[in-house]
Amino acid sequence: MPLAAGARLGSYEILDRLGEGGMGEVWRATDTRLDRDVAIKVLPAAFVNDKERLARLEREARLLAQLHHSNIAAIFGLEDADGVRALVMELVDGPTLAERLTAGAIPLDQSLSIGRQIAVALEQAHDKGIIHRDLKPQNVKAPLDGTIKVLDFGLAKVMAPVLPPEIDALRSPILMNSPTISVMPGTQAGIILGTAAYMSPEQARGGVVDKRTDIWAFGVVLFEMLIGRQLFAAETVTDTLVNVLKTDIDFSLLPVETPSAIRQLLRRCLERNPRNRLHDIADARIVLDDVLERRAEDEREQAPAVSPGRSRRARVAWIAAPMALAAAFMLGGLVGSRRGTAVDEP
Repeated sequence: MPLAAGARLGSYEILDRLGEGGMGEVWRATDTRLDRDVAIKVLPAAFVNDKERLARLEREARLLAQLHHSNIAAIFGLEDADGVRALVMELVDGPTLAERLTAGAIPLDQSLSIGRQIAVALEQAHDKGIIHRDLKPQNVKAPLDGTIKVLDFGLAKVMAPVLPPEIDALRSPILMNSPTISVMPGTQAGIILGTAAYMSPEQARGGVVDKRTDIWAFGVVLFEMLIGRQLFAAETVTDTLVNVLKTDIDFSLLPVETPSAIRQLLRRCLERNPRNRLHDIADARIVLDDVLERRAEDEREQAPAVSPGRSRRARVAWIAAPMALAAAFMLGGLVGSRRGTAVDEP
């Protein structure tokens, strides 16, 4: 049953469509039982009919339901009604990071703040053994109030959209922007791809990935916030993969005001050999904490301040003013009294 505005899916009233991608359609809906708006992600029919993948998704959803953090969009459950299988997720309003980046680079302090929040979200998930595998600006909600939400944790490894046979897989815009996909171009045995421009080199080669693949993607996202454009993306998936695997990263593209600690962090995150890459996202979060705190201290020190001598004089003046006023009243009263006595004398 295709969804449409006004339709019902179990206890959910469908309101309007929010978007469509390789992982299915996303709709805004109202939970009529709890009176709250949610996001409904309708799974592709090919996915629903694959019992093995559906079972994996259910296991993953149960695991993801344990993630409770302000920087992670929550999964509320799975819904199965009228032949439609859907994920029920927290609705997060506001632009994605990808949408904000269409206007160009994000100011340094904002980039560092967003990067820190992404690192915190990854740290929370990694501590529970959950790897995102598809971190990219499209999967980060970045409203202007400053609180970001990372979307679709852990779903990429189980949600593999099926491409129509007539699509040239290595040139497909669907593939360029889709999560981890298994495709079989020509007679090749099969290639495991993530969203091409944000894949780690080991992921691009179809190798085993661990949390360090998220650290690579984190580095790419932070780099792109600072320069205002994509780091590896090219016209085709093949060209993008070549960039990911071989093209030298030009760190001179970073703004001149980028702190040296952030430049070093990006170098560590973007090591192509995972053995040499930053091993734990918590270390990135610590670096960002330190840099943000140092910048805040510098800003406080540079704020206009009253000199100590002037401050003391000001305090003395505030104290002396009431005393002088009181003395004036007393003196005026004394003079008036004397004048009154003189007038009364014979």
